[in-house]
Amino acid sequence: MRSNIVIVLCGNNGLKWENMKVSVITVVYNNIETISDAIDSVLQQEYDNIEYIIIDGKSNDGTVEIISRYGDKIDIFISEKDDGIYDAINKGIRLANGDIIGLLHSDDIFTDENVISRVVEPFFDLGIDSIYSDLVYVDKHDQNKIIRKWISGNYNRNKFIYGWMPPHPTFFVKRILFERYGYYDTSFGSAADYELILRFMYKYGITTYYIPKILVKMRIGGKSNSNFKNRLIANGQDYRAWQKNDLNPRFYTRYLKPLQKISQYIGN
Repeated sequence: MRSNIVIVLCGNNGLKWENMKVSVITVVYNNIETISDAIDSVLQQEYDNIEYIIIDGKSNDGTVEIISRYGDKIDIFISEKDDGIYDAINKGIRLANGDIIGLLHSDDIFTDENVISRVVEPFFDLGIDSIYSDLVYVDKHDQNKIIRKWISGNYNRNKFIYGWMPPHPTFFVKRILFERYGYYDTSFGSAADYELILRFMYKYGITTYYIPKILVKMRIGGKSNSNFKNRLIANGQDYRAWQKNDLNPRFYTRYLKPLQKISQYIGN
């Protein structure tokens, strides 16, 4: 039974906001240790109208067998070779039928069972295009041990000039916007998330809403954040992301982006 959920009626069609379908996509490759935590985190959500999609990159460590045990609780499950995480995410988006697209990496979990309910409400009530929230990085073996805390803050488009971006794992967006403005550009490698968010939010000015709450826990050392070399390469791709979109950053924009991370450690 849902708790603390307010039913809101839409003025013209009388639909409940709970009728909005959310497609949650998990991309995984050889992550037998944590994939079940991610899956359980989605399946335990109080919100009923969730389409769960798992795109596996042809794992050979037992990950596929674990996913298969969930049977029809997973709406769409594909296991085949891909060209990296963002190619796999694009596959998931193209297969999705939801009104809203969200990601949950195989190393991550939602903080509680009401996350998707919190996400959907402003989409329906405010008619916005996207939402983002806060994120914590936790110890690989102890999800209650916080290493970094990423507090996003209220949205201001000019923040991008000073190196800001919202935490990608907390970014939920209307599916139709991928059809309108494009998918993840896989040529950017691990910086594809920055390029897409810059394109959607800064270039095209999609509307957004900040939920001042931690909705996602990300394990330190997980596959999506463990490669420091990839992080450096991604930072080097930031300027190219601006160029690709015919945007003009300041000379200091690409240098301020990594400095934004320093405050995430203070007090933790």
